[in-house]
Amino acid sequence: MRGLHYCLFLDRDGTINVEKDYIKDPDDLELIHGAARAIREARELGLKVIVVSNQSGIARKILTEEDVRKVNERLIELLSEEGASVDAIYYCPHNTTGETECTCRKPNTGMFEQAKIEHNIDFNCSIVIGDKLSDIEAGRRVGAKTVLVLTGYGSMVKDSWDKKPDAIDFVAADVYDSMKYIRNLVDTWKTNKKGSERNT
Repeated sequence: MRGLHYCLFLDRDGTINVEKDYIKDPDDLELIHGAARAIREARELGLKVIVVSNQSGIARKILTEEDVRKVNERLIELLSEEGASVDAIYYCPHNTTGETECTCRKPNTGMFEQAKIEHNIDFNCSIVIGDKLSDIEAGRRVGAKTVLVLTGYGSMVKDSWDKKPDAIDFVAADVYDSMKYIRNLVDTWKTNKKGSERNT
């Protein structure tokens, strides 16, 4: 796996920013406390940080792609104000009732596969964090570690996840609360990589 990057995949709404149904106005965007700090620290650990977001409001005619682009630009601005940045933002504009078969809407893995190609990602050394089971399922499908945050819809998901406990590797109050878990993972991956290199 030489040359491949470790990656932190983050859902957007309810994970990085406060959940507000179908954010259209960039001024409505509000970061969850600690999210920027978590992203900053993840990058300091050497992780790529990539946002993967379902934006079905586009297909539902509630939002336009221009709306989503402007909100994403505002997200980048707010993160930058706290010294944080992301490597890329991917979004799926489809919904579950579209006539066109979609491979990108989580829990499908199209956005992750695109990120893997464009950013040279090692899924086995990646983490997917989100507030919905679709995030967790997508992470499981690509072979990444998964974290459910209790922000956004996470608390409701946790109450109904008893039938799928093996799919979730860690439950955190919010993104920053997951950082100790992430640091331990990265330490393990780096140790294993050094051991593998010594044996080659």
